[in-house]
Amino acid sequence: MSRRAFTLVEVMLSMALVALVLVGMNTFIFSMGELWGKGSDVRLFDQHVRAVTRYLQREMIRASLPPAAAVNSTPVGVQQVRPQSGAQENMVTFVQLAGGRILKWPGSPLPEVVCSLQVRRDQGIFMLWHSDLENHFADEPPRETLISPFVTGLAYDYFDTDFNKWTTETLLRTDSGGNPLPPQRLKITFAHGGLKREALITVPGTPAGMPNPW
Repeated sequence: MSRRAFTLVEVMLSMALVALVLVGMNTFIFSMGELWGKGSDVRLFDQHVRAVTRYLQREMIRASLPPAAAVNSTPVGVQQVRPQSGAQENMVTFVQLAGGRILKWPGSPLPEVVCSLQVRRDQGIFMLWHSDLENHFADEPPRETLISPFVTGLAYDYFDTDFNKWTTETLLRTDSGGNPLPPQRLKITFAHGGLKREALITVPGTPAGMPNPW
């Protein structure tokens, strides 16, 4: 299967996205530490919510742009994932071509990192990740990175065209064959002390007819 070189626009866009991700990542990590140390500070909590939301949104956008996404693909979809502890379940999943600084590799970093999101009660939201180039990708559970300990819920928004309205589901919808359907938005609930916030993340898709990078 042939490959083509990246265009200047694609390279510049990728560099800009990486810079934004690094800034956002540092912000939510620092705000998380300050929140633990200073209690229920409204300003810090809101800053943390915005930073985590922006980070996850940008990672999904990166997965939906070339060279990561192919024509008419589903860059942010749903896959069955078995975590290190617990039963296999369907999770919102996307691919990072180059991984990221928040992912701590035991050895040299690999590309094509499959990332899934999972919220655990009283623990927060985790990114479960591993590269599909690893020898035991299919046999070993993915690594886990805590994104935020203040996330208490993850819900899924679907737009119902028949009723022209949004519907929020606590579980992923399935089609007539029992296959999970990717949502159009993620609704994340944050809580800390007496503070509570909800944030929406738009799940991007690949426009039909986008130039295929592969």
